[in-house]
Amino acid sequence: MPYKEIKKSGFYEFTKRAMDIISASILIIIFSPVILIVAIAIKLDSKGPILADTPQRVGKAGNGFKMYKFRSMVVNAHRLLRNSPKYSQLFEKYKKGSYKLKNDPRITKVGHFIRRHSLDEVPQLINVLKGDMSLVGPRAYYPDELIEQQKKYPETKEAVKIVLSIKPGITGYWQVSGRSAINFDKRIEMDATYVRKRSIIYDLWIILKTPWAMVSGKGAL
Repeated sequence: MPYKEIKKSGFYEFTKRAMDIISASILIIIFSPVILIVAIAIKLDSKGPILADTPQRVGKAGNGFKMYKFRSMVVNAHRLLRNSPKYSQLFEKYKKGSYKLKNDPRITKVGHFIRRHSLDEVPQLINVLKGDMSLVGPRAYYPDELIEQQKKYPETKEAVKIVLSIKPGITGYWQVSGRSAINFDKRIEMDATYVRKRSIIYDLWIILKTPWAMVSGKGAL
């Protein structure tokens, strides 16, 4: 996918990467008891793997990557939504709702809790260490999501190009400002605004706001 780079200083890029590696390493240690508890809860709650089997996401420069997440849905949830006649109406609702669903029947009991408090996203710390993601950045979008939403909101094409110029993040500007309650056109513009304004101070401000967004569960689906 095409992208439009907005360059920042070498100091910023080096410092951000150093922060990502150090912070992700520390957070994995801190969250290790939570990781264990969530993994056990997922196995006890429903059949299937602990990690979600999700399609690739779009990363920096439009390149695809495998995102790690705790499984919060039934097995093969993404394939079922797109291919099963049982979910055909739900898929149309999903696309019209900016690729978000309220009262999604595919979500498990444990899944509702871990999604509300963003605990399903903890394994993404591995993506940060690998260099696929950053702690702070835009949402990691699905390829079909970007294609379909740009058809629905053609005015967002320039913002999408800007967003794809950097690594997606575990948290970001829109995530701490309303999360899933924000439609795609506003969400992608908020992501593009972050890319333009990004700085170490701005990243730290978003990181400081993230724990409250996790605890409150505001805007989560």
